[in-house]
Amino acid sequence: MKKNRNNKQAILGRYGFIVAFLMLFAVMVIFSAGKIVFTAEGKKWREVGEKETVIRDRVILPKRGNIYTHDGKLLATTEPLYNIYMDFWAGGMEKDTLTKYVGDLSVALAKKFPDRTAAQYKNLIMGGWEMREKEERQIKENQEKGIDKKVPLRSRYVKILRKDISYVDLKELRTYPFLNQRSNRSGLIAEERNARKRPFGNLANRTVGSVYKDIEKGGASGLELKYDSLLRGVPGVKFRQKIQGRWMDVVEKPAEEGWDIITTIDADIQDITERSLRAKLIETDAESGTAIIMEVKNGEIKGIVNLDRMSNGNYAEGNPNAFSYMNEPGSTFKTVTAMVALDDGVITPTDSFFVGNGLFQYKGKWVRDHYWRRGQDRGYMNVNQGIAVSSNVVMSKIVLKGYENNPTKYIEGIDRIGLRKRLTWDVPLSGIEGTSSIRFPNDKNNYWSKTTLPWMSFGYETQIPPIYMLMFYNGIANGGTMIKPFIAKQFFEKGKMVKNVEAEVVNPKMCKDTTLELIQQMLVKVVTSGTAKVVASDYFTIAGKTGTAGIASRGGYQDYYVSFCGYFPAEEPMYTIFVGLRKPKGSPSGGGMAGMVFKNIAEQTYLRKVRLDVEDCKIDSTLHKQPVLKNGNWNRNRSLLNALNFPAEGPAKATDWVKMKMDSVSYKSEPLELNNSLIPDVRGMGARDAIYLLEKSGLRVNLIGAGKVVSQSLSPGQKLVRGTTVTLTMR
Repeated sequence: MKKNRNNKQAILGRYGFIVAFLMLFAVMVIFSAGKIVFTAEGKKWREVGEKETVIRDRVILPKRGNIYTHDGKLLATTEPLYNIYMDFWAGGMEKDTLTKYVGDLSVALAKKFPDRTAAQYKNLIMGGWEMREKEERQIKENQEKGIDKKVPLRSRYVKILRKDISYVDLKELRTYPFLNQRSNRSGLIAEERNARKRPFGNLANRTVGSVYKDIEKGGASGLELKYDSLLRGVPGVKFRQKIQGRWMDVVEKPAEEGWDIITTIDADIQDITERSLRAKLIETDAESGTAIIMEVKNGEIKGIVNLDRMSNGNYAEGNPNAFSYMNEPGSTFKTVTAMVALDDGVITPTDSFFVGNGLFQYKGKWVRDHYWRRGQDRGYMNVNQGIAVSSNVVMSKIVLKGYENNPTKYIEGIDRIGLRKRLTWDVPLSGIEGTSSIRFPNDKNNYWSKTTLPWMSFGYETQIPPIYMLMFYNGIANGGTMIKPFIAKQFFEKGKMVKNVEAEVVNPKMCKDTTLELIQQMLVKVVTSGTAKVVASDYFTIAGKTGTAGIASRGGYQDYYVSFCGYFPAEEPMYTIFVGLRKPKGSPSGGGMAGMVFKNIAEQTYLRKVRLDVEDCKIDSTLHKQPVLKNGNWNRNRSLLNALNFPAEGPAKATDWVKMKMDSVSYKSEPLELNNSLIPDVRGMGARDAIYLLEKSGLRVNLIGAGKVVSQSLSPGQKLVRGTTVTLTMR
């Protein structure tokens, strides 16, 4: 009994000792934890721990907002691209595994990204591992010598690919040997950055604008620059933390996406406008050209093109000349003079002025009409005729009759119209760009000479950019209400519309109703019987005015700026268009050059919008037409021909891809030669077949237009480089 009692006491003693030891250990742990939390020494160790497990304050780039056409087609968007690195300090990376798979990995990389050979990729990767080993030796050596010096770990971020890659390529990369492991074993780091993409290529390039190569710097021109603060979004913050041996991103503050912008641009009208202007520039070998089309009632710009001749002779979007080209407008300004004089009661349309042979001398300087060299005596010409044939003599005599003794009244009339108002636009401009520069008497900065008044009457001695002339003529079409043309229509934040832009009314009434009606009649006569007869359309009535102005150079005038501005249909105006060409070759003509661009844009736009009644669309029973088949997949074409009971000859040898031809008897198919190392010929194909073939070959595809492929940016038969983008133009 006594023995049991002694054993029990011994056991309790041992338990007591253990409990006391545990309590002492717990106190020490709590003390150490408190020391780490609250003392300077603890702060030091926390910082050491964080250095090993946390990389702080990494910026999360926000997604830049999209820019759309009026109906939701993408003009500019942001896509993620990835810089590819390898971290040779990854916790799970093993030299034996890397050595085993580096050969196969290098071959796969060289095949996908051929800017390096397989041997070069292998040397790069193994060089990264050797760099890590060198760093390890240096760290160990410093520790042995007691040197507290941090060794830079350059092998932590070794760039493997020269170019950034897409998400699709990144997914494929993660299937390659060695890289198909978890990132803490493979060391693969994909550093995301945002890049700007233009799905429609260069369509409306100058207006939409561009961003800097480093997208973080924001917009560089156009809408991208004007609304950069809205488009760019707000950056977020993240840090990388090592959790269970694996580096993971932890978001501290999420990035806020930029606003989206819906523009007024119509992609089809923009394309029509650009093609029409480009064709005339090539034909006339002009230095540059501008074309703008806007809707009459709401002020929305549907197409805007600024083309300059580049050093290689091709035309491309350059300066924003629609807003910034500050030249004397020439004869398109005569309509302004007529409106002011009619409104002031200085003239009536039937008032006549002597023009003779087209020469008139005033204060020692000659005013000349365009026909003066012919020596023809035209006698008297009334105001209607003066506008129709664009007589400088008639216009100068009008202003001298009404304003010679009081030129300020003439300028007040221009102010009354609204042409001297300073406006802001949807593109960034500087200085006097985007404003009208119209002289006035007693202007200390711009000398008013004794001949300024008559020369101003026909468009000299003043500078007005195309956008102002467009706005003025649109006011005539819009019942006398002048509205400011605009491009940015709606703004969306996180999918919710936060701003809807309506046209700004510059002047609700430019002139009297009687004056407006007379001006409208005069502009129709310019096209039906005046200097723009070539512009007349078979589909609708056009009203407008030609302009031909010398370009000031070295104290005189050299070369010409030709223009046409007007609207259609004249009875119920839908659109107003301005077209201007700078320094065209040949005999300058506002009607034959700029006017023909106007006509092409107007007719193609109108025919897109017109809707015929069913009665006007009856089938011609005498007409038998065969469908035009596209090049592409033979099985689909054969099925269609069989369904329509049309005879067809198959290809000479078995193939899935053919070129289709048609004669008076039947359809014929020719095999399409394909080579895996060469760019395939997809001309004549529809979008589905063309995209399939090109993407199957490893190419990226950018489509412009609709219909069938008429051209491809990479020539058929050219050596194929996987990952290259090919642009297809379709009509």
